[in-house]
Amino acid sequence: MKKIILPFLSCLAILGSSYAQDRYIDEIFTGFTVDSNIVYGTNFSVIAAPQGFPFVPTGTNGVPALEFDLYQPTGDTETERPLVIVLHTGTFLPIIYNGNPTGMRGDAATVAICESYVKRGYVVANLEYRLGWNPTAATQALKGASLMKAVYRAIQDTKSAVRFFREDYENGNTYGIDTSKIILSGQGSGGWVALGYATVDKYAEITLPKFLDVDPTTGAVTALIDTTEIGDWDGYGGSMNTVNTPGYSNDVHMVCSMGGGIGDLSWLEAGEIPMCAVHCPTDPVAIYTTGNVSVPSAGLITTDISGSYDVMAKANLLGNNDILAPVNAGTDPYTLAAQAASVNANGMSDFGGTPIGAPVDNVFPYITGNPGEASPWDFWDPATVEFIATSVLGLPAGTGTSVSNDALVTNPDMGLAKSNAYIDSTLGYFCRRIVRATNLDGLNSLDEYAASNALEIYPIPASDVLVIKAKEGMIESIEIHSTLGDKVISNKNVSSNMISFSDLNLEAGIYFCSVVIDGHMINKKVIIK
Repeated sequence: MKKIILPFLSCLAILGSSYAQDRYIDEIFTGFTVDSNIVYGTNFSVIAAPQGFPFVPTGTNGVPALEFDLYQPTGDTETERPLVIVLHTGTFLPIIYNGNPTGMRGDAATVAICESYVKRGYVVANLEYRLGWNPTAATQALKGASLMKAVYRAIQDTKSAVRFFREDYENGNTYGIDTSKIILSGQGSGGWVALGYATVDKYAEITLPKFLDVDPTTGAVTALIDTTEIGDWDGYGGSMNTVNTPGYSNDVHMVCSMGGGIGDLSWLEAGEIPMCAVHCPTDPVAIYTTGNVSVPSAGLITTDISGSYDVMAKANLLGNNDILAPVNAGTDPYTLAAQAASVNANGMSDFGGTPIGAPVDNVFPYITGNPGEASPWDFWDPATVEFIATSVLGLPAGTGTSVSNDALVTNPDMGLAKSNAYIDSTLGYFCRRIVRATNLDGLNSLDEYAASNALEIYPIPASDVLVIKAKEGMIESIEIHSTLGDKVISNKNVSSNMISFSDLNLEAGIYFCSVVIDGHMINKKVIIK
């Protein structure tokens, strides 16, 4: 029996349903192994900036290393499995310091999410990414830029991890993954990272007015996210940035967000990867529709961030989620529960006061009845939180207990059974869409599916050099067109699985690449910087 959460305004109903067990959808493995603390890169962290150390290498001076814990099912005979990269919560600050009893990859709920994925047959990487931002900056613009930089650095780190796995695949595939099926699953702030990973791909998106500082005296405009220092969104360049595993593709194939948001809805464009979400309309930080980010101790951080309802509505409208239509038309209990919850959410107001509109596919609203609740899947042990605060962090006695009590205000019925039920509902909802988005159900032919999975183009963004590689089959021809339709590159006689262009000499912008592999036409977007 599986537990399915069907949230309503006034109650929490748990339904039961029996069905056949399918790999990648249901938990079919009982055992798994965990390899801990695998380092995937190094970079500069700002977490020690309050102590006067603005840039400290990860893995030194008490700064967490860029590493992951790897979960694999025991007794698995498959040699290439989909990879799920799990991104933990924490509002980009360390546990306790973030005002929460959660915020580590070792959080009970994060570990339970990893265990549930691996029991379904996935390989799972529980990823550490850089933390650190300044919620007490002098102006709202500086606060917003500081938070955006934290998201940005975490995106860079996640892309480094994806390249790490692709390099490993090319050199023996130690972890037994399928690089054509990489999924990001973000929880809380990790959801922001996953959604940003899928949508931030050009300089104009990080120089919107909300990310600019205007001198009131001179009128001079400065970009608050300085790529010459921090590097670009793929982790290339920058004086205080280390490029990890360059030369490999950053492509991922599905994004699943638990209560995440994006910095601006304009980031989301046609042709980007499929995505889905679960989200509490009562979330006070990642607003369910579109609104402002505020923190009680710091006030307004940034304006007009968009949460799961608006993000999925636009992704659906753009056609990015068309591949998920068969799941949304199905009758599995999780999809039905999400649709029923969406009907109940229609007309209520989210935390920012915006009325919620008609039901939207690919988002499951969790309506718990607790005001201000954001993460009903969370679970923590107050005694452990107090131990971390006092014995590990050296904070005054009672600090951890106070943080735990504050969290109980919005999650008063927190408990292991509740956490497990919401995690089961979340993965029951996500995994059906992962299976569809990555063609694990085999519903699509090669030419229908290969656009995002059989072809790798890197680096993205490119400058002088561009590599086009077919995972299987031979490339027959390549054409690249500008957005105006002008043909800028044409090669009709390739007959190879890989081709590299150097000295491109193309203007910065978006281009469209058409590649024929064994008679199948594949189209992909290319960004030139």
